[in-house]
Amino acid sequence: MKIAVFTEDGKTISQHFGRARYYLVFTIEAGVVQSQELREKAGHASFSASRDENHARHSTSSGHGFGSQATSRHMQMIANLRDCHAVIGGGMGQGAYQYLQENQIAVCITDLSDPTQAVLSYLDGSLANHLDWLH
Repeated sequence: MKIAVFTEDGKTISQHFGRARYYLVFTIEAGVVQSQELREKAGHASFSASRDENHARHSTSSGHGFGSQATSRHMQMIANLRDCHAVIGGGMGQGAYQYLQENQIAVCITDLSDPTQAVLSYLDGSLANHLDWLH
């Protein structure tokens, strides 16, 4: 099984899925972390040419990250995540959350900052999932 944590520096959990530059992917076998791999991730910086248009699209009553362009961007954001069972981070918009769910990738929103601690807590079932923090 593989679990990804979104991060900006490879050391701490990012508070925003769209702004994170990387995934820190943990490979787990028999409940034990076997390896870690830092993968690049598309994000808001990748789409800066249409940043103002993107920001306006985020401000909807249905939540953050909906619309036809958002779907295309989410597809690019999860391209390096398709082999993962779950993703852990500090926050994300409703659109990204829905897109991950549709692609059978579990989402956990945490207040932890340490990726390894978060993954180990996820594995033992003790990681609190703050889905109420979705925006």
